[in-house]
Amino acid sequence: MSAAAAKVQAAGEAQLPERTPKRAALASWVGSALEYYDFAVYGTAAALVLNTLFFPEETSPGVAVLLAMGTVGVAYIVRPFGALIMGPLADRLGRRFVLMLTLFMMGGATFAIGFLPTYEDVGFLAPALLVLCRIIQGLSASGEQASAISVSLEHSDDDRRALTSSWTLHGTQAGTLLATGIFIPLTAFLNDEQLYSWGWRIPFWISAVVVVVAWLIRRHLEEPPSFEARRRETVALTPLKQTLRFHWRAVLRVTACALINTINIYITVWAISFATNGHGLDRSTMLWVPVLANLLALVAIPLAGNLADRIGRKKVFITGALGSAVFVYPYLYFIAQGNVVALFICGVLMSGAMYSAANAVWPSFYAEQFPTRVRATGLALGTQLGFALSGGLVPVVATLLAGDEQTNWFPPAVFATVICVVVALTAMTAKETYAATLDEVDDMHTTDAERAALAGHR
Repeated sequence: MSAAAAKVQAAGEAQLPERTPKRAALASWVGSALEYYDFAVYGTAAALVLNTLFFPEETSPGVAVLLAMGTVGVAYIVRPFGALIMGPLADRLGRRFVLMLTLFMMGGATFAIGFLPTYEDVGFLAPALLVLCRIIQGLSASGEQASAISVSLEHSDDDRRALTSSWTLHGTQAGTLLATGIFIPLTAFLNDEQLYSWGWRIPFWISAVVVVVAWLIRRHLEEPPSFEARRRETVALTPLKQTLRFHWRAVLRVTACALINTINIYITVWAISFATNGHGLDRSTMLWVPVLANLLALVAIPLAGNLADRIGRKKVFITGALGSAVFVYPYLYFIAQGNVVALFICGVLMSGAMYSAANAVWPSFYAEQFPTRVRATGLALGTQLGFALSGGLVPVVATLLAGDEQTNWFPPAVFATVICVVVALTAMTAKETYAATLDEVDDMHTTDAERAALAGHR
């Protein structure tokens, strides 16, 4: 390299932003808390009140629940389409750009739901507007998590990437905890008339506060230096083309592993409906299960992230997936039996310990299956396809398996177990990356054919 070229390169490197792992982790945490506060508020409301408010009175309880679960799934179904837009935007225009965009999309849609008219007010326009808001939420979520994980991973020190990126999922648990916790006093202290007339709207309006806090934190966040270095390089392929041409196997692997989200859907959405509508358990009592599970998760997630930095991503992730498969049986069985103490213990262990182990590790585990240049695109496509399948189909399939009276527990348990086993087997096929630097991860996942294509050679 000539002296002039070396000088230009050194100047470019000198202008790269510094790593700020704590700020990146905080910005990712608060945004994820908002995203999943909004998602959990809707899922909880769908299980408790929306099936009554947004559909005709003459609809049978089972069909109304099925329709409400279907609106939960709408946001998941549109997420892969959003990933095709948001992922490449994050890899071309920057992680921060997408993080600010998704912040206001999600917050605005959730706030708007709190003002929607009900079926009694405007007929079928009510569920139509509800679905529209869910679509906006789904498009937002498709880019938020991939960008937040990418920015926290790339700002992190190499020996703490799993721990640093796990704070993104720590935020999701905190947001879910806040959402579920808000409904507990509403269901406990408001009568049905108050809850169904105005009380259900309050959790949706509170999202505006979280948006303001997240904006104040994120506006000072800089792009990661490794991403900035790659973005300055001239390449012949767009992030989407590069991902689909050279990294489609990794996208499919992440899609299959992301089905672990089934356990989250069970604990936060479907099981609440199963317990209250099928077995007559108290609504506020069932809401305490995800609350306690998420309290445990707040401790378990950073511990699992730290462990994954020491022994590897795959071991921790697979243990969490298989452990979830074990605990889903007693959890659903004790719901059917009406044994509140036992269902609490099993539900908290299933979600707060086992699922949280997998949940803590997947940000680094999935993201490190892609090189920096296409990390947000590959991560968004893989996760959102998996989340669409789990979030869109699982509530509906589990509801159908539970029967017309919503009382059968064993078929939904088998369904969850099969998914967890598929997740674990798929994870075994991935490369272990915990001992590699991000530059080494880039080299690990970039073939000679891809390098030639990036340079403009066929």
